[in-house]
Amino acid sequence: MIELRDLQLVTALARHKHFAKAAKDCGMSQPAFSMRIRNLEEKLGLSIVRRGNRFQGLTGEGEMIVRRARGILDDAKALEQEVSASRGEVTGTLMLGVVPTATAFAAQVVNRLHEVHPRVLVHIDVTTSMAIQQRILDGTIDAGVTYSDSVPPGLVATTHLYEESYVLLAPEPMVAHLDESISWQAAAALPLSLLEPGMQNRRILDRIFAGLEVKPDVMSESSGFMSAIIMAREGAVATILPRALADALGEIAGTRVLDLMSAGDMESQARPLCLACLQRTPELTTVASLRRVVAAFMQ
Repeated sequence: MIELRDLQLVTALARHKHFAKAAKDCGMSQPAFSMRIRNLEEKLGLSIVRRGNRFQGLTGEGEMIVRRARGILDDAKALEQEVSASRGEVTGTLMLGVVPTATAFAAQVVNRLHEVHPRVLVHIDVTTSMAIQQRILDGTIDAGVTYSDSVPPGLVATTHLYEESYVLLAPEPMVAHLDESISWQAAAALPLSLLEPGMQNRRILDRIFAGLEVKPDVMSESSGFMSAIIMAREGAVATILPRALADALGEIAGTRVLDLMSAGDMESQARPLCLACLQRTPELTTVASLRRVVAAFMQ
């Protein structure tokens, strides 16, 4: 009989597409991990993995096993959580994907969740909206805080959170001549540090600049905001942040936060964010608890 542990290993391999990374994720040595996959193949009498000098993907049978394994593991997780809920407690692990611009909001929500359900362990994975969409569908995360327009309709339930708007964080000397706001056009002329072009937030900013027919002076790019914030504090560059993140950070010595204004349609410069999760029956108790906390937080 196939064990749940075998299914966990196979799905980890499908997720990481790398034996060493999958083994580390599962808390095993690579030789032990590889041997267990081979033993499963011998037990089933088929090949799960296409092998060469390195991982070359799953076979057709392997992909079928992964699809079924994800459903079985999801049902097992739901059963464990329902048993805990029947005793009046919510426990378990909640896998939450979050776009970089929403990390401050997600941290506040997770704090509220821990106040109500301290035995829920939350893993926050800061990643792209495209990755969140895929991982919700393949079941490797339970929910995501992401852009509403990146969520496929039908299989995924969404809860509107807020409209993302933007501010400029700049070294004090760089904007000393300004009052409380700056135009997008003027901001584009400053030395900027922005997210990488593949990130949804960067694509949004690029569309705003393109609509205003200006090209930003980008000096550096990164997958997160931390390096840009530090560089702004040190006086090297300015950066554009979501207002929610700037509010959560508070005052940063040596910098100023300015409203971004333009003559264009300001409504088009805001993007809705949502809580997205796969529609399940029954719903995971950890996800149901998260949704209740979010609803109370947004009131």
